[in-house]
Amino acid sequence: MGRVRRVGRVADARTPASLLESARALLPRSVAPYSRFRVAALLEAADATTHPGVNVKSASFGLSMCAERNALFGALSRGASRFQRLALVSESLRPVLPCGACRQVLLEHAPDLRLILERADGSPEEIRLAELLPRPFSDFRPKT
Repeated sequence: MGRVRRVGRVADARTPASLLESARALLPRSVAPYSRFRVAALLEAADATTHPGVNVKSASFGLSMCAERNALFGALSRGASRFQRLALVSESLRPVLPCGACRQVLLEHAPDLRLILERADGSPEEIRLAELLPRPFSDFRPKT
């Protein structure tokens, strides 16, 4: 098993490659006994703190949680904000992209988020999340 870095400032997490490496170290924590599709995410805030997430599957697939939302919800529950990058890796798929639900939730909380993905050759690729969901459901405002 790889060494997992603690949540917090990571001196070398500034490069896309090091963010991917740190995310990859989280893969053993994934809980995917049914699908065997392990995914890990590392969410970076503007202050360089990082917040880990892994996917957690349930026999009832609708109750499962993706790595991206786990990272985001954990970060929000710790009071973090202003997210700038999210590194995303899987054991078996390169690149792995967020599902539609994760795209929507991430855009609501981090509209300028950049994704750090792992290309087939292992090199980093950086794209804007907004490119994956160009017309999000974001104009909802309750009537007052």
